[in-house]
Amino acid sequence: MSGLVVALVGTDHHPFDRLVGWMDAFARQHAAAGTRVVVQHGHSAAPSVAEGRAFLGHDELVELVGAAGVVVCHGGPGTIMDARRVGHVPVCVPRDPERGEHVDGHQLRFAEVAEGAGMVQLATSRDDALARVEQSLEASAQLVASDASAHAAAARFAHHVDPVVGRRVRRIRSVRRALLSRVSR
Repeated sequence: MSGLVVALVGTDHHPFDRLVGWMDAFARQHAAAGTRVVVQHGHSAAPSVAEGRAFLGHDELVELVGAAGVVVCHGGPGTIMDARRVGHVPVCVPRDPERGEHVDGHQLRFAEVAEGAGMVQLATSRDDALARVEQSLEASAQLVASDASAHAAAARFAHHVDPVVGRRVRRIRSVRRALLSRVSR
């Protein structure tokens, strides 16, 4: 299964090597399938298998998140909202202060509330995170296939309708108007 998985650890100065390692494991498991994994690793160690970027400019971040089939992120509200803005329900692995990943537990608390609201898929273990990424990647591939199927159906429809209306029809409203004008003649 190919696709793009983007993981974002944010810009906090505490390392988040745990998430980077999990994404490296995912990249290793899915390399043969053509899955591309890009990890914005911040102050954490760079990934060894996945593509690593220490930091991303906002435009690059938005572009990557928009192109991604799956977004994995830390529990920062800004990052979660960047993913939500383009329609993702990100897999969220909040930073844990007990592991030295942050100063306090606000990401843990926020991620629990966000999951309760259906805004994220909270993952608390490696197995849970990788399973959620796998499921999200499969769902994303099905959406892409469904979208391609819908475009193909629309093209077939237009192929049959265009000769009837005497011109190319681009939008459903145009089809409706053209058919109605033919009927009323």
